[in-house]
Amino acid sequence: MNRAFRFTLAALSCLALTAQAADLAAGKAKSEQVCASCHLADGNSTNPQYPILAGQHPDYLRKALRDYQSGARSNAIMADQAKALSKAEIDNLSAWFASQPSKLNMAR
Repeated sequence: MNRAFRFTLAALSCLALTAQAADLAAGKAKSEQVCASCHLADGNSTNPQYPILAGQHPDYLRKALRDYQSGARSNAIMADQAKALSKAEIDNLSAWFASQPSKLNMAR
């Protein structure tokens, strides 16, 4: 193996060890505990006051929750909900909602 290839392989191995896959089952369980009353457990809210989370990009959902935690995004209810979440819980919730089929009505 050449030196560049070994370096690349070592770097990718480190990334794989540090990146932790989200736990969909944990995301589902957490959604049932803290999200379902407004967004429903699968993220397909039927109340127009609460956004549909199902099918959203996980990066968007993670950023939104972290922004609620930090105060960069303002909503009293969501700020309180988000502050109680760990990084792993945010990752799990984001992955769970992203994996759910969305019932958004796409008008054209």
